[in-house]
Amino acid sequence: MRAALVPARLSAGDVLRVGLGGLRARPARVVLSALGIAIGIAAMVAVIGISSSGKEDLLRRLDRLGTNLLTVKPGDTLFGEKAALPVGAPEMVRRIGPVTAVGATGSVDATVRRTDKIPEEVTHGIAVQAATVELLGTLEVDTASGGWLNAATGRYPGVVLGDQAAGRLGLDRAGGQVWIGGRWFTVLGVLRPAELAPEIDRSALVGWDAAERYLGFDGHPTTIYERSADASVGDVRNVLARTVSPEHPEEVEVSRPSDALEARAAADGAFTGLLLGLGAVALLVGGVGVANTMVISVLERRREIGLRRSLGATRGQVRVQFLAESLLLSAFGGAAGVALGAAVTAGFALWKGWPPVVPAWALGGALAATLAIGTVAGLYPAMRAARLPPTAALATV
Repeated sequence: MRAALVPARLSAGDVLRVGLGGLRARPARVVLSALGIAIGIAAMVAVIGISSSGKEDLLRRLDRLGTNLLTVKPGDTLFGEKAALPVGAPEMVRRIGPVTAVGATGSVDATVRRTDKIPEEVTHGIAVQAATVELLGTLEVDTASGGWLNAATGRYPGVVLGDQAAGRLGLDRAGGQVWIGGRWFTVLGVLRPAELAPEIDRSALVGWDAAERYLGFDGHPTTIYERSADASVGDVRNVLARTVSPEHPEEVEVSRPSDALEARAAADGAFTGLLLGLGAVALLVGGVGVANTMVISVLERRREIGLRRSLGATRGQVRVQFLAESLLLSAFGGAAGVALGAAVTAGFALWKGWPPVVPAWALGGALAATLAIGTVAGLYPAMRAARLPPTAALATV
């Protein structure tokens, strides 16, 4: 009795060789199809990488600047008028147990100009503010040139310029003079950018005593800056308003500047989601291109399929062959897309001065998405090729 015929099995190496052979026969079409996948994957990896790099830079900035800075400003009264903080408010804040540093500024009704020949209306958006000696240490800001106010210089016509104020006045170092309130003030120093207090960058800061003596300052602070231990920020925030104004705590506004940076990170995350959606659309288009390439490949290779079936290849083996081609085609595009996306991320991050970060899950997810696209795109063409009868396929010869 004749033994039943058993079809030969294809090893993993055989499947790989057969799949690569099918792709090598049409290099131009393979490159174009893989390019569609590569663009979609590169877009997704670059979006995730750039977003992660920006967030890492923001986290490092927050760690460096600290999240324990609170600001106190006057709110509105019951009648809608602007309230005023008490003259002794900084001292009252300093008495709170966990508080480690307190500084304050007060708005001064004066303008700062490069010379007395410039009209008073031309302010360049620079505010003149009285500042306490402790302000710089509280904000943890350094001077780019010169020095800060002290107990002696804070009594005389001296001024320290914020980073932007110095640029608008055309002064990049200490030693010059500016015209404030009808008299010359000597520039004692220029500050570096104050990231948690951008209003300081646009200010000309004079000593508290000098502002009262020469500029008619009334002594009421308009902003109080306070630092405390990290673990006590919430507790201090809860008592600040009542400490500053026991009778009218509702007229006091307390905020944390670092919240603005965290809010920006959240906004960046929402924008990242939109870009990821666009990248997914590009990846879908690439998958459609792969499916189209495989369908055309099946139509063009009917004779090859018929010959293989006539020589004993099973439907399953034909199906595996075309599915392997689709997966390899997608894998090539995915690998190129991952490399391109990582390169774009690194280049953009270095240009912005950020630490380049591409999460491992993004790389793994990109490759998994590539294989999923390849499977879906190749499934129908593979099944169609497997269903071709050998006689019908060979009849096209």
